[in-house]
Amino acid sequence: MITGGKIVSVEAKRFSPETTKGLKINISIDDVKTEGNNLTLSYTYTVTYEEAVGELVVKGELYAVEDNAAEIEKEWKGNKKTLPEAFANVVLNTINYTASVNGTFVVRPVNLPSPMLPPRFTISKKEKK
Repeated sequence: MITGGKIVSVEAKRFSPETTKGLKINISIDDVKTEGNNLTLSYTYTVTYEEAVGELVVKGELYAVEDNAAEIEKEWKGNKKTLPEAFANVVLNTINYTASVNGTFVVRPVNLPSPMLPPRFTISKKEKK
């Protein structure tokens, strides 16, 4: 269960006066740490405005309490750097919402479009052919 979070840094840059042709959103989990059942997930949320028009980078931390916190950290620290599917869905949607809402205020001064209208992410396993 997500219990809170904080934004550590935010940066918006405009590289070109051209009109944006769209945007790409990338969310990366940078680290996972546990203390008992408490988890701290460090993340980077990056919006790239196409065609090299600008960029928004939000770094933050997300806090959660999970009964299997040690297993989540162990899985993350392993060579796959993955989170359990159900937990990953909650984490990614929370980061996407938080960073896009707050990012909206940051991109305004550099005249970039809001990264709002956050989609709902769903993690699914690839089917083997």
